[in-house]
Amino acid sequence: MNDTMSRYRTMMGHRLFWPAAVLFVMLAANTIYRPGFLSIELKDGHLYGTPIDILRLSAPLILVALGMTLVISTGGIDLSVGSLCAISGAIACMYISKQPDQNSVGVVVTALAMAMGVSLVLGAWNGVLVAVIGIQPIIATLILMVAGRGLAQLITEGQIITINSEPYRAIGLGHALTLPLAIFIALAAALLVAAFTRRTALGMIIESVGGNAVASRLAGIRSGRVIFLAYVISAACAAIAGFMMTANVSSADGNAAGLWVELDAILAVVIGGTSLAGGRFFLSGTIIGALIIQTLTTTVYAMDISPQTSLLFKAVVVIAVCLIQAPAFRARFGRRRRNAPPAANIADKPKEQVPA
Repeated sequence: MNDTMSRYRTMMGHRLFWPAAVLFVMLAANTIYRPGFLSIELKDGHLYGTPIDILRLSAPLILVALGMTLVISTGGIDLSVGSLCAISGAIACMYISKQPDQNSVGVVVTALAMAMGVSLVLGAWNGVLVAVIGIQPIIATLILMVAGRGLAQLITEGQIITINSEPYRAIGLGHALTLPLAIFIALAAALLVAAFTRRTALGMIIESVGGNAVASRLAGIRSGRVIFLAYVISAACAAIAGFMMTANVSSADGNAAGLWVELDAILAVVIGGTSLAGGRFFLSGTIIGALIIQTLTTTVYAMDISPQTSLLFKAVVVIAVCLIQAPAFRARFGRRRRNAPPAANIADKPKEQVPA
């Protein structure tokens, strides 16, 4: 019995237990509300269904959240990822729209390379402001968050740029091995980041810089370079996410593309167990957090919750998730339950003596 309780407490203490439990409960609740929620069917060699849609639609958020995880683990934050999504998508779509053959693979590859190059430069700009000049990360990235959105609208000239390019559309809506191509892109990015951070010393270096930058510098780690690299990786992930967002609708809107995705990415990172103070990070937890947020969005649509209350509904659920997985909250709640006085038994009360 003691061994079982010990294993149960160890499992509950794992950082991924509560995010995974919340995701399971949300899927179960949707299945009860709509029995066909988890159904998947094969049509024309492609898998379709709500679970597939959740994975496909969460792919851009997973990409942005992966880069955000590395930035947050260094003790920083990147508020400019939404604007970078808009910029990368705007550059790619603008270039493709001006070409006579929009279905040319070479044209699409050139557009992607141009957009990725600009995004990397902007990510390096954030890195220089934070790591070299020493500006607070929230201020440094807020500059590009505002200016970048204006830059995206300048690129599109304030218009919605529409394209008709099947190779570019495949980034968001294409299929491979019966599954959406976006899922494989997000999976490849996650595996690549995991390989560099968990199979090499890079991950430990990032965590040490976020835990104590001064001690890391005294130990011989060039913390400035590590922080600079984190912002560049975050920009690259945001650029790929921007390609997916614009490919899904075959158009680029400098005002709406990637709007508020930085907030969802931060929530995904926090739900996944990574502290905003920096230090240790959990890529698998970030992925689960992104799936929770997308599942929550799908739930809002499936339950026909009005747009006026959907944001409030999402906020309440996110707060509940964060409280459930907070060790201090669980410890305090458990302590109150243990210290609660037992309910009095009426049968055990002494009867009043009735005077004769």
